[in-house]
Amino acid sequence: MLKEFVEKKHARFLEGVTDWKEAILASCEPIIADGTIEPAYAQEIVRCVETYGPYIVLMPGVAMPHSTEGGELVHQTCISFMKLQKPVVFDENDPDSYADLFFTLASENAELHLQQMQQLAEMLANEQLVEELHQVTTEADLMALGDKYHL
Repeated sequence: MLKEFVEKKHARFLEGVTDWKEAILASCEPIIADGTIEPAYAQEIVRCVETYGPYIVLMPGVAMPHSTEGGELVHQTCISFMKLQKPVVFDENDPDSYADLFFTLASENAELHLQQMQQLAEMLANEQLVEELHQVTTEADLMALGDKYHL
């Protein structure tokens, strides 16, 4: 999975962004660029977080931008990756609602959506890997982790 992010050009590394909304939009850019999703899908994710709260924060430091709404805006199933050097905070009242790792999901249907979430959850269950992901700064770093963990 990690090597696939690089090979498909679905990985981004940024110093920082203004806020969580900009982070979501930035995390979607690689999959907008290749036609996987429509730009409106990124806006749909932002709208859902505004409506439902920071449901995309899986654990401190890790977000999974996605929406089960707006499926017609997704043309292909994939996950993209973004690493921010400076994390963003989703809720100022919740110290655990920050993220510097973004795994953006785009799914053509609910079944594929659940499969992606399961695959990502299995990867994120490896605490050592997650810790190392927080340290990556380049595609080469991501490829090296992919080799190390066979992902």
